[in-house]
Amino acid sequence: MTEAMEYDVVVVGAGPVGENVADRARAAGLSAAIVESELVGGECSYWACMPSKALLRPVIARADARRVPGLRSAVEGPLDVPAVFANRDDFTSHWKDDGQVAWVEGTGTALYRGHGRLAGPKRVSVTTPEGEEVVLTARHAVAVCTGTRALVPDLPGAARAKPWTSREATSAQHVPGRLVIVGAGVVGSEMATAYQALGSQVTLLIRGTRPLPGMEPFAGELVADALTEAGAVIRTNSAAAAIERDGGEGPVTVVLESGERVEADEILFATGRAPSSDDLGLETVGLTPGSWLDVDDTLRVDGFDWLYAVGDINHRALLTHQGKYQARVAGAVIAARAQGVPLLETDRWGMHVATADRSAMTQVVFTDPEIGSVGLTLAQAEQAGLRVRAVDQDMGAVAGAALYAAGYTGRARMIVDLDREVLVGVTFAGPGAGEMLHSASIAVAGEVPMDRLWHAVPAYPTISEVWLRLLEAYRG
Repeated sequence: MTEAMEYDVVVVGAGPVGENVADRARAAGLSAAIVESELVGGECSYWACMPSKALLRPVIARADARRVPGLRSAVEGPLDVPAVFANRDDFTSHWKDDGQVAWVEGTGTALYRGHGRLAGPKRVSVTTPEGEEVVLTARHAVAVCTGTRALVPDLPGAARAKPWTSREATSAQHVPGRLVIVGAGVVGSEMATAYQALGSQVTLLIRGTRPLPGMEPFAGELVADALTEAGAVIRTNSAAAAIERDGGEGPVTVVLESGERVEADEILFATGRAPSSDDLGLETVGLTPGSWLDVDDTLRVDGFDWLYAVGDINHRALLTHQGKYQARVAGAVIAARAQGVPLLETDRWGMHVATADRSAMTQVVFTDPEIGSVGLTLAQAEQAGLRVRAVDQDMGAVAGAALYAAGYTGRARMIVDLDREVLVGVTFAGPGAGEMLHSASIAVAGEVPMDRLWHAVPAYPTISEVWLRLLEAYRG
């Protein structure tokens, strides 16, 4: 065992979240070390955000082009799958992390390769690839940023079937002739969009009645319509009961709870995420291995003054950009506490609290149509006990949308808190919707009064003119 020097902050997990915690600590003058067992850059860089969006971008671009008069005939052919995969590989740096390592080292952060585990208060034990053990000690804080892993349901035959998870779907080097996807959240909906366009016959199995169950109902309905039109088969109220595959090779059969059987060449489980905390040494500090880590709004683990859990592992908002936001907050909090600076956590929107996780969380689903949302849905607002009004608008009726695409199909909804006269949620569903989201994010996070929003004049003719129509509908 080698005892390493002390650091002010030790970060476990070098994905985007961990990188940002370390960077913010270093920017505040603290020393930092970061530990990573896989590739520096984490899930987002190699198996999630970047490769999935690289697969989806040509799909969405072709779909948009097909809606523009005079351009449709030029893009009627199939996608160039090898070129799509090659571009995806470039965006993942061919699953090499040299560039990310250089960035970390450029911040002055010490990088330790190996498996990191808590080894008591303010201590992290690192088992290196060579089998050596290094113990790091933190003067002020340990930040756990290990994220999540794909959850494969415990169904008969599932493990033997060698199913795809999000990792295999985003890094695959072939397009299966038939792909069955179990689950229709963000991963399931996006991969159904991508692989149907790349040439698979996709069957999407949904336990409920529509994709994207956590979003406004019309979002999932529009995505379902588009997938069906593209040739995918969507089976609602269909739950898998067992998986059959001889030796993990050849065709795979999904046996539904109804007794029906669905055969495919590959199966993708998109059924949720589990915390990457099984072998994290949580038991050495009195926590339960395999659990989510509950935190306060400063990202400090409940009951500790030195332990932080940042990003997906705290289960507040399982999104890379929200995790990076938390990281910036956590880095500022750790530095403030280390330097004896009074915290601003009494300010709901101060720099030391992650308020946006609860009140202004943003998300874009890169399906066709795109879905962009911030804040609460109508159902969530009502469940929170708010007195709200939903205002809806057909985005296709806006002149800018008609110019963007012939037959533009989309919908917008804003949720108004009637007591405070501010927006608490906005959802856009339609081509190009993702690029419209930040205006809504500013309105929600800034708690801009409805009367003031009336003076934010959208340029004509753009899709953003939907804001004017929403405000007109609200004012009556």
